[in-house]
Amino acid sequence: MIKRLTVILTGVLALCHFFQIVGGAAAQNKVTAAPYAYILDLSTNTVLLSKQASIPMPPASMSKLMTVYMVFDRLKRGSLSLDDEFPVSRKAWKKGGSKMFVKVGDKVSVADLLRGIIVQSGNDACIVVAEAIGGSEDTFAEMMTEKGKEIGLKDSIFTNATGWPDPRHRMSARDLAILAKRLINEFPELYKMFNEKTFTYNNIKQGNRNPLLYRSIGADGLKTGHTVAAGYGLASSAQRGDRRIVVVVNGLKSVRQRSQESFRLMEWAFKAFKPVSVFKKNETVTNADVWLGNSPNVPLVLDKDLRLTLPRALISEMKVTVKMKNPVAAPVQKGQRLGTLIIKVPGASERQYPLMASISIEQLGFFGRIGAAIKHVIWGSS
Repeated sequence: MIKRLTVILTGVLALCHFFQIVGGAAAQNKVTAAPYAYILDLSTNTVLLSKQASIPMPPASMSKLMTVYMVFDRLKRGSLSLDDEFPVSRKAWKKGGSKMFVKVGDKVSVADLLRGIIVQSGNDACIVVAEAIGGSEDTFAEMMTEKGKEIGLKDSIFTNATGWPDPRHRMSARDLAILAKRLINEFPELYKMFNEKTFTYNNIKQGNRNPLLYRSIGADGLKTGHTVAAGYGLASSAQRGDRRIVVVVNGLKSVRQRSQESFRLMEWAFKAFKPVSVFKKNETVTNADVWLGNSPNVPLVLDKDLRLTLPRALISEMKVTVKMKNPVAAPVQKGQRLGTLIIKVPGASERQYPLMASISIEQLGFFGRIGAAIKHVIWGSS
């Protein structure tokens, strides 16, 4: 037979409203003027807003985050060091747009080149890195695309290291958020470079273009972007306490609008939503009866913490249901899946999480099974 346990949790009509915001185009347009937007709460891996987020778009200099990832990855694996030096080619020196102002024939340290990309958005620095790692910028771009697919960037194709306009060079807002999450989680020490507000090279001091770094909101990264085709964009992140939010916007009309919209959305994400702990890892959700076991029941648990980010303002109900066979026959192995935790919210897709046995239950011996069978005949099942 199937046993169901229903728990009513207050405070969650808001969640229904939240999913409607994510799903409805009209509601999305009211939330942000940005043609492309994606907001991710990293503390619970919850998407708070998704507007045309899987559509490939021109990312402009925000795609330099992938160039940085390629370097960070090699530094972490030990195939590069921050003290290594790369030569500057004529192609790198001549590249237009934002510049670090390297000189032909110079050798520049990886540490300086990274700051030239992250803080100064230097196209020349990107090409120096691309030629040193890939042999040519074209080959490096192919490596970027391949690595992107490997780390989950489904909508990204790179044709250069800088984000220079090219109709084939595309990323989605979701891919930029995934890339930001990886930079933050995989390289916590190197990621601190994104929080540096100025960098001086060749006696030329330049400020970080990320406008959120200059506001007291916990922002510490990541990268702006702008071309005529792309409009104005920003992939940003901020941390407050144990919460971290990533906001990606693109296609805005001005530097001012980019700054204001990114700030507003970041504040909205922190203030309008709150992470809620539903169950902790190994916390007993319910018990399953055990037939012919040396224990009458077995606790069912989740193998990881279950936390959801919910809107603060609206209140109603979320239903949490456990579906399982009851009783289960012994023997039972610790970690054996015996049921499913189901979370249902009106207007949202059902979420399911496996429930595992928290302990092993051995089968009764021969005489124990005979005794249990006799009791069942005399008294019936409970």
